Amino acid sequence: MHNPLPQTWNLERFFPGGSGSDAFIQFLKELQSNIAELDETLRGLAVPERAEQSASLLPVIVLVQTALLKIREAESFTGCLTAENQSDKRAVQLTGQVKSIQAAFASALTRFDDFLRRIPESAWRSLLAHAELSEIAYPLEERRRLASEKLPPEQEALIHDLAVDGYHGWGELYNTTVSKFSIPFEENGGITELSAGQAANKMYSPDRSVRQRVFELWEREWAKHADYCADALNHLGGFRLKLYERRGWDEIHREPLTINRMSKETLDAMWGVIEQSKDVFVRYLERKAKLLGVEKLAWHDVDAPVGEGNMTFSYDQGAQLIVEQFRRFSPKMAEFTVMAFENGWIEAEDRAGKRPGGFCTSFPISEETRIFMTYAGTASNVSTLAHELGHAYHQHVMNDLPALAQEYAMNVAETASTFAEMVVSDAAVKGAATDEERLTLLEDKIQRSVAFYMNIHARFLFETDFYEARRHGLVSIERLNELMEAAQKKAYRNTLAEYHPHFWASKMHFYLTDVPFYNFPYTFGYMFSTGLYAEALRRGAAFEDQYIALLRDTGRMTVEDLASKHLGVDLRQPDFWQQAMDVTISDVNEFLRLTE
Repeated sequence: MHNPLPQTWNLERFFPGGSGSDAFIQFLKELQSNIAELDETLRGLAVPERAEQSASLLPVIVLVQTALLKIREAESFTGCLTAENQSDKRAVQLTGQVKSIQAAFASALTRFDDFLRRIPESAWRSLLAHAELSEIAYPLEERRRLASEKLPPEQEALIHDLAVDGYHGWGELYNTTVSKFSIPFEENGGITELSAGQAANKMYSPDRSVRQRVFELWEREWAKHADYCADALNHLGGFRLKLYERRGWDEIHREPLTINRMSKETLDAMWGVIEQSKDVFVRYLERKAKLLGVEKLAWHDVDAPVGEGNMTFSYDQGAQLIVEQFRRFSPKMAEFTVMAFENGWIEAEDRAGKRPGGFCTSFPISEETRIFMTYAGTASNVSTLAHELGHAYHQHVMNDLPALAQEYAMNVAETASTFAEMVVSDAAVKGAATDEERLTLLEDKIQRSVAFYMNIHARFLFETDFYEARRHGLVSIERLNELMEAAQKKAYRNTLAEYHPHFWASKMHFYLTDVPFYNFPYTFGYMFSTGLYAEALRRGAAFEDQYIALLRDTGRMTVEDLASKHLGVDLRQPDFWQQAMDVTISDVNEFLRLTE
């Protein structure tokens, strides 16, 4: 690879001029025109009553998929602009404009789905028999079925229109709030104003005094912003609950499970195995406390490094490590990753003004992706980078599929990303030169298991309890703190000395309006990819193409069918989940052996 690698991404490739791009404004006008054409066509189209009339719907499906790709392109562009510079007000305005266009498209889709619902069965079967629809038969069937479970199309359309300045507006309030976040931190004889992303990175410091100081300031700063966050969270929750009530849905997990094409039996089987297996992770946390010289870990200690805590990787070193490990598993994935690094697909620079966290977003028309993070050289940063590259590769192998077949759910999206993490971390552990280096890398790997089994579990428990409380009225800041801390204590089995009561305020995932319960799909993806990785080790080189085939199917079947087809397992039973759990438990047992 070229050295040094670029650490800022190239957005000019899509729409030159950033938030002032005339090309992007023109693109949005064309998109609005496409949606208006779709809506007008649907209003004038008669429902096909006979099989031979079904072909009349084919041009409409083309319009739907064209608009869908363009909306994803537009949303990705504004998302990148607001992430790289939280002070870019024009980017915020463009985000609002895209949200309005999305609402218009959602209204048109509601009309489209209702149209599908009203097609007689014989004409419907004839429609699906058309060769050009073979790869999107499942998502079309899914849309037809779900349309029967919602309100009449006029009411659903009105909801989408009102949601722009209501529901989605409350979600945007979080972004505005975090853009104002700043922590004055004393270091090297001076005061540095840390953004949220920079402060979060500081909490991985090997120096406990640094972690402790930053965490105290972090909690204090989020407490200052808690009024705004509580308003946003309460109104997001209230909107969802009222909508579910109108639709006749009485189960809070119904929508996220439907979105993730996943049954409650599968969710319960997964959490059940995790609950039964936590004791070994409690022993890990207790051993880690001993190694850090404390009686119990504080919240900021859970992700702290042990062993060679100062082990760091330059950006180029991290990139090289990722490429080398990808190549051992999949030459195709390694080639793709080199191209992404060299062509400026990644925004990794450590600078002020960026939003916290990391993400990968797709530009499906351009057939490219962009990755966002703040890289500070830790082993955790390398893992995050591998994670996001896994997302990017997933989209890469689906670029030639129709738009509706690319609409895979979050849980299987997280499968590709955590699989990529596992390829890198497992190979790095096995290739460690010394026991000390092995311990450091192994501990970083186990931290992810703790995150998915405990941290994510706490989020799931909190959000479930929050919605139950919200049914009875607005939930106060004090009660939100209580619910959060109670969820953390339960998820971590009371092993910590100090918790993070304002986590509900600081975590962006609670404020995302596109996907409710943005938590359990992470754990699903982690455990599913763990089982997938064990299968890859068993099958060897032949698994590369089988892996690609599985990824390409993620947008056109349930997760249960996906696992049955490609792995021959039943996700509704505990067996698969236990096998995946056993892989991660072996890491803990090795850690305990090395630290005796």
